[in-house]
Amino acid sequence: MCGIFGIRGSEEAARVTHLGLYSLQHRGQESAGIVAVAEDGSAQTVRKMGLVSDGFEEDRIALLRGSTAIGHTRYSTAGTSTIDNAQPVFVRFRGGHIALAHNGNLTNAVELRGALEAEGSIFASTMDSEVIVHRIAKSRAAKPEEQLAEALNGVEGAFSVVVVIGTTLLAARDPHGWRPLAIGRLGDAWVFASETCALDIVGATYVRDVAAGEIVAVDEHGMRSMAGPASPVLHRCVFEYIYFARPDSRVFGGSVDRARRALGRQLAKEQPAPGADIVFAVPDSSNAAALGYAEASGLQLEHALIRNHYVGRTFIQPTQAGRDAKVKVKYNAVREVLEGKSVVMVDDSIVRGTTTRGLVALLRGAGAREVHMRVSSPPITGPCYYGIDTPEREQLIAANMPVAEVGRAIGVDSLGYLSLDGMLAAVPDGPGGFCHACFSGQYPTQPPVDIKRYRAGA
Repeated sequence: MCGIFGIRGSEEAARVTHLGLYSLQHRGQESAGIVAVAEDGSAQTVRKMGLVSDGFEEDRIALLRGSTAIGHTRYSTAGTSTIDNAQPVFVRFRGGHIALAHNGNLTNAVELRGALEAEGSIFASTMDSEVIVHRIAKSRAAKPEEQLAEALNGVEGAFSVVVVIGTTLLAARDPHGWRPLAIGRLGDAWVFASETCALDIVGATYVRDVAAGEIVAVDEHGMRSMAGPASPVLHRCVFEYIYFARPDSRVFGGSVDRARRALGRQLAKEQPAPGADIVFAVPDSSNAAALGYAEASGLQLEHALIRNHYVGRTFIQPTQAGRDAKVKVKYNAVREVLEGKSVVMVDDSIVRGTTTRGLVALLRGAGAREVHMRVSSPPITGPCYYGIDTPEREQLIAANMPVAEVGRAIGVDSLGYLSLDGMLAAVPDGPGGFCHACFSGQYPTQPPVDIKRYRAGA
């Protein structure tokens, strides 16, 4: 999962993009970058490892001149976490330059890359995203949107992209609509962002989403749209509502906060906890779900776990060692809330189970009499090939154990998951039109042929 941002028509394009990336930091913490383009076609770029706040000094941003800019925050799903794989991708070619920021995963990138290399293409990274850049460079189409359309023809998998070709800013989503991409207006400028919270921080007004299969182009003449082939059934990622998007965002046209509250209410109906005293969230992504659970169950909502906000998201750390180290310093329990109580802990998901096991031990150490775990999504039983770095089946705890055994493994007195039907009914515009392959095993497309090379990005 990554965050992308683009703007055209502002003399402060790089500064606006820099600000917008702060609101997309939760979507990727490994690297960040900005490319700015002036009307004369000159372009400048800055990319760095780490957080947006760790190196984009004011003097560096001031050097990024131009009325067009795109930005990216990355967490790796294909390709290693190195500066070579930081985005936006930026290359010079016969028509000037191409810059691209990508959210999603291309499931046939290995095959596409092999074909390009056989024709003499030389890659500078192991990212699947670079495949699109090479295909743009090969296009002989006249207009930038036609070049992008030609490049995307035959590309399979998930992509929401912002691209600069020359001085034209483009935005596109794959035909299935897996990843969100919103359009906003800031004065005379057009803005694109993965989530509307990034529009809010820069003062832009939300206009609409880029449609599935659509390519939007913005140049000196204004904005225009080019419709592309859309899947007859959308496959928007339901995990955006469950975990990834910020609660103050709207994605796929719906409120993330309201979706999570509805998931929590449905969870309380399906998985009550008789005799429990209190309910609380694993902060922060489960806060709204716990509110919904408390509302529907009548249990008192408490703050029983305190999160250290100077520690990033554990799920999107690139290595297991990184996740383990972060969990140890990320949470603390409030003994005065927990001692002697039968408690319900609401979380959005269980992946490997290691984080949850540590949290349960923390609660028992603080005196909780009983710990009942309630999860506002179904058991994760399969990997994602469309932009979320869920591991292979052998590392997914629910893929290898029945629910009761998972409960024993993580140390809870009872464990209850939200049903697939309940989840899909609770999210905005459900139950149809969502991808739920990681829960159901119903993949909308063929998984990658070579999983090992797909994970490596090469």
